[in-house]
Amino acid sequence: MPRRKRLRKVVAPPGFKGYKPYGNPQQKKQFIELLYEEYEAIKLADYDLLNHLEASRLMGVSRPTFARIYESARRKLAKALVETREIRSVFGNARLEGTWHICGQCNTRFTMPVRIKDQACPLCRSVQIEIIKI
Repeated sequence: MPRRKRLRKVVAPPGFKGYKPYGNPQQKKQFIELLYEEYEAIKLADYDLLNHLEASRLMGVSRPTFARIYESARRKLAKALVETREIRSVFGNARLEGTWHICGQCNTRFTMPVRIKDQACPLCRSVQIEIIKI
């Protein structure tokens, strides 16, 4: 029986639900699922320019585990680009930092400063919001 996977720390979820290739005539191709932890690995290594050891400490995983997550993300992105497939972000095996809100209408996850009194979803402006303490 394999060990249970530890949750990977994600600072913030991706700011998108998905990406579609522009001008793709074949709409029937299956989409690629990019997990939150894979997005975080790409962001830390390629956008923030951290080495694997620093990034793994931020995510709360070992360096080899970070390398596997990063490699999986790179392969998925390459496959999506070469095969002109849609990319969708999915929750995966992650835990979010701090207090987060989930919109009941569009399922967007977001944070909101305490000083803001009018709590509404930033994407769809719905007031059906659930608070999650992490």
